[in-house]
Amino acid sequence: METKPLIRCIILDDEYLAVKLLSGYVSKTAGLELALGTTNAVEAITALQKDLADLIFLDVQMPEITGIELMHITRNFETKVILTTAYTQYAIDGYEHDIIDYLLKPITFERFLIAVHKAKARLQPLLKQEVYLDFLLIKTEYRLQKVPFSSILYLEALGDYIAFHTSQGKILSLERMKNMDEQLPERNFLRIHKSFIINIDHINYIERGRIIINKEYLPVGETFKETVRKQLGIKRY
Repeated sequence: METKPLIRCIILDDEYLAVKLLSGYVSKTAGLELALGTTNAVEAITALQKDLADLIFLDVQMPEITGIELMHITRNFETKVILTTAYTQYAIDGYEHDIIDYLLKPITFERFLIAVHKAKARLQPLLKQEVYLDFLLIKTEYRLQKVPFSSILYLEALGDYIAFHTSQGKILSLERMKNMDEQLPERNFLRIHKSFIINIDHINYIERGRIIINKEYLPVGETFKETVRKQLGIKRY
């Protein structure tokens, strides 16, 4: 099976708050991965030389080097550019350098997403597709047991162990929930409680703030409620 590769991003701006704002936007946007957020132009150029990014959000006016000057450097790399600035007069220069978009500050999340949509249309056909596995290897005593993602109903934290509740039965493993949260594909699995991760494909129904899977009533933790609502597309329980 294949999934669309992430677009690796660099954010370069001489204002720390601008870097922080765009970094937050990147973290909330599917398909993007922040490779570097910095106020240091030299650091950004080094990252470009190491081929660490596919896309750079580039501020026009910076003390060491202007964004226009830096775009001359990016011509030697595959990295595409989205300019960010408070001034409109640089738009023509930007498009002469084949930039993807031109974002005027203050940059809203909605306008950011429009630029990202353009970037995905340009970049994703050029990026190498990454193959992902459809199973997990679970450590059980002296062996690794292959368990398809589709067979996992939910995970339950039990002290130092995790119980993998599957359609074939329960498997105990000396693992950490944090590790599993990072390894399991987000398209199928959802953390609903500090002690539970569920496979959303196996949800039977939701009742009074609990999710029912295979006749088991699993609580939704208070700090996870908003994430659960958004991922499952529901307004209230």
